Amino acid sequence: MKIINNVKKMQACADQARFEYKKIAFVPTMGYLHEGHLSLIRIARELCDLLVVSIFVNPSQFAPHEDFDAYPRNFQRDFEMTEKEGVDIVFSPEIDEIYPSKFQTYVSLEKIPIHLCGISRPIFFRGVATVVTKLFNIVKPHTAVFGKKDYQQLLVIRRMVSDLHMDIDIIGGETIREHDGLAMSSRNTYLTKTQRESALSLNKAMKSAQTAVESGVIDASRIISETKAFISSHPGTQIDYVAICDPETLEDIQVINRPALMALAVKVGSTRLIDNMILNMK
Repeated sequence: MKIINNVKKMQACADQARFEYKKIAFVPTMGYLHEGHLSLIRIARELCDLLVVSIFVNPSQFAPHEDFDAYPRNFQRDFEMTEKEGVDIVFSPEIDEIYPSKFQTYVSLEKIPIHLCGISRPIFFRGVATVVTKLFNIVKPHTAVFGKKDYQQLLVIRRMVSDLHMDIDIIGGETIREHDGLAMSSRNTYLTKTQRESALSLNKAMKSAQTAVESGVIDASRIISETKAFISSHPGTQIDYVAICDPETLEDIQVINRPALMALAVKVGSTRLIDNMILNMK
């Protein structure tokens, strides 16, 4: 496995692979890898001749008050995990490689980011779209794999790729959960034992919502109200949003008469967690 820190060297490797008619698959990450990331890497491994994983904590998606400096990092552990999964190249640049001095070009979407996480994190998706565009231009993949846990991010990337005519297939990998149902996240390490118990309310609430829909409850506002009450009954929780919306546009829906996305963002202590589920009628 190669570890590349330089943009020009990564581009040269990608150019050589394409010259040799090799298919490149790419999994972008911010490191501190867990089984969720590894599941995406395994999907990508089956789709390519050359597998590239990036490890880069992207500063442009963090607001000044957020946890960029505290975001968990363990690069040596990440390198060992990627090597075991058969990754060919880890691209792990320094910040000034991606954002050199005088950098001023950003990628923004108009509609998808104004919902859900974009309301409380207004710069987040501009940062995501910008860094992913840059990584695509550096790694030059044929295919890229993203997790459905970050559902809004996946929609942003798909829309951006379509709108800008990027010749890249975007694959969505299923959410991987821990044994107790908590969606895997690098931020789970922040949770105390008591906070983790409260964090489990997110998945439990979504399961209850699915049961309600199957029993004939189609009033989205009722399900949202009951979900908020349930989560708020757990200590240390602070709800950012609970939404039931169209899975493609993320616009709120009032009546659940077709598959609908239920999306949650909740702070447990100081840790912000997100989760989602498609609600299906019986």
